[in-house]
Amino acid sequence: MRVSAKAEYACIAMLQLAAHYREIVPVRIKAIADAHGIPQRFLVQILLQLKTAGLVASVRGASGGYQLALPPEQISLADIISAVTDRSPSSRSDPIALSSSSAVRAVRSIWHELQAEEQRRLDELTLAELARRAQETSGLSYQI
Repeated sequence: MRVSAKAEYACIAMLQLAAHYREIVPVRIKAIADAHGIPQRFLVQILLQLKTAGLVASVRGASGGYQLALPPEQISLADIISAVTDRSPSSRSDPIALSSSSAVRAVRSIWHELQAEEQRRLDELTLAELARRAQETSGLSYQI
């Protein structure tokens, strides 16, 4: 699976927002960018796309920032990735023009199965599950 930097940044930003989901104060872009080394200008674009997709809400003003628009349990990784990834037909590379031999059909069948399985997993993995895994990982890193 190839994940763009943009999709990875989006998942990381959403994970940061999920960590502060129950808080009243929104998370500032600078806090997310600084905590994870994400270029702030790029993060602004990503958060706007996530807002357009209805996954985050912005709060304006001096104490403004971003918050999740939905509970983490209702946001899948597929939702996040599709919000920031151009999936238009022009963005996909056309398959190589090969004959329709049995070998070509068998290989392409496998690719389609793998893509379907990948999509199924992205659909079922929620932001809440990702947050749980992040907590487990951070807990392990502090053990002596």
